[in-house]
Amino acid sequence: MPRLGGTCPTRPPPATLRRTPPVSDTYESVVVLSRALDQSGDAIAAVHPDQLHLRTPCAEWDVAQLMAHLVEAPAKFLRGIEGGAVDWAAPAPPTTPTAGAADFRARADDLIHHWHRVGAAADPGRVDWQTTEIVLHTWDLAHAIDWEEPLVPEAAERALAFLTAQLPAASRGTAFAPAVDLLDDAPVHDRLAAFAGRDPRL
Repeated sequence: MPRLGGTCPTRPPPATLRRTPPVSDTYESVVVLSRALDQSGDAIAAVHPDQLHLRTPCAEWDVAQLMAHLVEAPAKFLRGIEGGAVDWAAPAPPTTPTAGAADFRARADDLIHHWHRVGAAADPGRVDWQTTEIVLHTWDLAHAIDWEEPLVPEAAERALAFLTAQLPAASRGTAFAPAVDLLDDAPVHDRLAAFAGRDPRL
């Protein structure tokens, strides 16, 4: 069982992050986000009720809290894109794996439909930020429940490139624990988690 690990804050939208060149074009970004969301829905559905109390790599959350946070994420992303007020620090309402997976998938569909409607006018950096959030927390959940489904490497590669550009060592602040050193040939999801302050070896 993973022990309580690094901090896993709810991070602000890209408007408050460093401005860097996008990792990819809009179409590629949306395709990768869609795949990341699909896998996150599968991970939520894989949670068993007797796992809800388990600890996660996020010191603040057990599996139930992490799952609830993930379920809310697509709707919060969409609300923020559309100019609505989003309380990124508000606790997510509790849910169950079955209901949570269904709600997550419906909200993920709404988010992807929005990006398809926007088309080429979408900001790929904002899309990649959403992918990073989803991929990191999917890794957290998979690690906590020992889910053995292989995670989508393209999503982790996109997220790692985005986060590396956004988070130089001098500006990590308190949002992330210090990066964990791993071998360069470690799986890309583990390298992403390590860069974000999680230790995949625990």
